Amino acid sequence: MDLQSSQATELQQLWGSWTSRMNNLYEDPNVSKLMNTSVGQYLLKHPLLALTAVTFSVVAMLPVGLFLTFAMVTIIMSTVGFVVFEGFLLFVGGLFLLCALFGLALFSLVVSLVFRMLYVTVSKILIHPHVAEQSKDQTEENETLKLKEM
Repeated sequence: MDLQSSQATELQQLWGSWTSRMNNLYEDPNVSKLMNTSVGQYLLKHPLLALTAVTFSVVAMLPVGLFLTFAMVTIIMSTVGFVVFEGFLLFVGGLFLLCALFGLALFSLVVSLVFRMLYVTVSKILIHPHVAEQSKDQTEENETLKLKEM
């Protein structure tokens, strides 16, 4: 008997705490505004429908929350991915620029060497024109000697 009476008192205490919490909930200004509307009055008259609506609202929070989390993560990842891709494109563009500048420097070096050799050759010919004439004369003499030997 003692066990049944203790369970009964626990049940009464639980019911009392549940009733006080419900009264506190109904006294909340936002809840009282809702309960004064026609929807609130309808839900008071149909507690099973009210329980279904509350259950659906609570259960629907999980998929909606997961979707919103997925959307935010997707937006953040897209932004980060765009920044990383932009950095990659700048890196590749910088490499192309480096290669082009290196090629231009090498081309400039080769052209300057060719012009330097041309300058040295032309200046030697112009400064010592008799050397060119002597080599021309020697070539003619060699040809005449060959012709005489034949």
